[in-house]
Amino acid sequence: MKRFENQVAVISGGADGLGFGIAERIALEGGSIQLFDINEKLLTKALKILRDKGCNAEGYTVDISSESQVQQAMLDVVNNFGKIDIMINSAGIVGPTNTKITNYPTEEYDKIYAINLRGAFLMTKHALKAMEPNNYGRILLIASIAGKEGNPFMAGYSSMKAGVIGLVKGIGKEYAQTGITVNGLAPAVIKTAMNENTAPEQLAYMTAKIPMGRLGTIEEVASIATWIVSKEASFNTGFIFDISGGRATY
Repeated sequence: MKRFENQVAVISGGADGLGFGIAERIALEGGSIQLFDINEKLLTKALKILRDKGCNAEGYTVDISSESQVQQAMLDVVNNFGKIDIMINSAGIVGPTNTKITNYPTEEYDKIYAINLRGAFLMTKHALKAMEPNNYGRILLIASIAGKEGNPFMAGYSSMKAGVIGLVKGIGKEYAQTGITVNGLAPAVIKTAMNENTAPEQLAYMTAKIPMGRLGTIEEVASIATWIVSKEASFNTGFIFDISGGRATY
């Protein structure tokens, strides 16, 4: 399939995890992918893997909590490729887990805000500026089931992902009469390196709430994510898609 031929896709957190899995799928379907990631070492490794497979991939070292860095990187993509068709914001951190709010360090809460919510806002804001001249675009923000239902002892992560969901719903409506769609994806626990930082008790709690009784895979996330950002998904905006093994049923 060549669903993304002649399309330019920006993926934050694209050097590993969900971001890399989605980027690889888009690239293998003909898209030109632009990876944004704060980890230069991982970014270099990801680009080599993709290029060895014949994919068209470029990388940018970006801290998505910095507006100047996000703005410059988006401008660089537009200057190099003439447009941005797709933006997927996958960058994020978990922060403290298995921690009561009364013991939750405020500086850690602020750090999660800076990356998970402010970063999503900045990536959306500057992607839209690039998409508006062509009146076409697909934006996908990776949220979480924690943002829909709340995970206890994860105050920062749950509340920031809830904020991402609000961002999707509000901006999706703002742009509903354009050729630009804005959607979100709310996974339950997916088997990624990010979960290595999650307390075992917390991980067990979250997995136990999944009726399928297992973690999701990066490939499963990539499958639905690439449909959401394809031209086929033309009547979906402001929506939070579910990929939760049955945990979320409405």
